[in-house]
Amino acid sequence: MIKINTFPPKLEEKMDNSLLDLAPITRQLRAKAGSRLLVAAVHHLHVFEELDNGPKSITELQQKLQLKERPAMVLFPALCAMGMLKFDKEERLCLTELGKYLTLGCKKNLIGYVGLEKQDPGVVTMTEWLLNDGPVNSTQGVSYVKDEEAPSPMDEPESARFFTMALAGRAKYLAPVVAEKITKRQGHLLDIAGGTGYYTYEWLLANPTSHATIFDRAEVLKVAAGLLDEFCESGKSGSNGLKERVTFLPGDMLTDKIPSADVLLAASLFHDWPTETCKMLAKKFSAALNPGGEIWIHDAFLNDTLDGPLAVTDYSAMLFLGTKGRTYSRKEYRQWLTGAGLVATTEDIATLMDYGLISAYKPV
Repeated sequence: MIKINTFPPKLEEKMDNSLLDLAPITRQLRAKAGSRLLVAAVHHLHVFEELDNGPKSITELQQKLQLKERPAMVLFPALCAMGMLKFDKEERLCLTELGKYLTLGCKKNLIGYVGLEKQDPGVVTMTEWLLNDGPVNSTQGVSYVKDEEAPSPMDEPESARFFTMALAGRAKYLAPVVAEKITKRQGHLLDIAGGTGYYTYEWLLANPTSHATIFDRAEVLKVAAGLLDEFCESGKSGSNGLKERVTFLPGDMLTDKIPSADVLLAASLFHDWPTETCKMLAKKFSAALNPGGEIWIHDAFLNDTLDGPLAVTDYSAMLFLGTKGRTYSRKEYRQWLTGAGLVATTEDIATLMDYGLISAYKPV
């Protein structure tokens, strides 16, 4: 029987006998994006007035509001996670008792109170992105994700270093937990869009006969190489021999060939991209796996029922404003992996900070 991990724990509890879950910190940072979604839904998109006329399927509501797939799948799960919307027995979206207090039909509504923030610049931007599935002017690119109409900021030394180091603390904290929970085996690990490289370094410590390639953009890898130097001097058992086991390979995963691997790690990767790109990447990663090889995905996952959890829908709203993607459910990932010829496992493994792991393997 496959064991399913169902935590996170209470806030005061520790995990893995040593690490405190830092989710309360990241949840506070991400909550502002969810708040802006709510104000936009009430005052700019009029979601609640639309549903006050009766339940609607996701597709029907999406069409009524003239939203594309991505903004709809950022907005609707978030409003469900907030307790404002729910799915009825016919799997249609409808108002909850709480949500009715955001309609004009309710005499004691809180529409005016919510409206105090309706002209907030963050709310205005969120509304623009929801209605256009991104910024109206895309000539400057989309945050730190390569855009067809603009060069990637990750090719610029200053911005690449800033963003990579901004994520370094999170990766350094999570990496030992991830390395402990994913497969232990001899062979080659390919860390796609590996960023800081911390996940690779920790996995190699746990797999002393294996080697690894970190694949990312050239300027990012310069930062990762510096962090490897520091890691090798950390005093951790086995760390002083890691340099001979790590290869830094610059490239663009969307267009360049990637090397073959026995284990492929995609950590916080798919959520930067729209659905069609995710399907393409799943097929590309599948082709790179050796027979019997495994792909491990570390990310924050929506419920398969698309109604939360709130921490993940807030994260999705934040990603929506800085990438071309959103958070996805495990069901969506497993459909992509199966469609790419892999066998998806059913095990759901929690790590920390509202993240988890799923995996699939390539038949021999």
